[in-house]
Amino acid sequence: MRIYVGNLAYATTGDELKDAFGEYGTVSDAVVITDRDTGRSKGFGFVEMPNDEEGQRAIDSLDGMQLDGRSIKVNVAQPQQR
Repeated sequence: MRIYVGNLAYATTGDELKDAFGEYGTVSDAVVITDRDTGRSKGFGFVEMPNDEEGQRAIDSLDGMQLDGRSIKVNVAQPQQR
């Protein structure tokens, strides 16, 4: 399951996302999206969890919770529009 995580603090790292979501199950990947020109965080990222039940439990538990002082938005990632 690919999970969108929004409203991240600019200092939040992929490792911090992996740790937060890892409390709910196996995390195969966690990445914070950065601006290609500046390298600065865009304030959102994605987490991959291979088990859908664990992923849904993480979404239900973490949506609206505080991470690095920000109330994060967590939901199932939608396919990218082209």
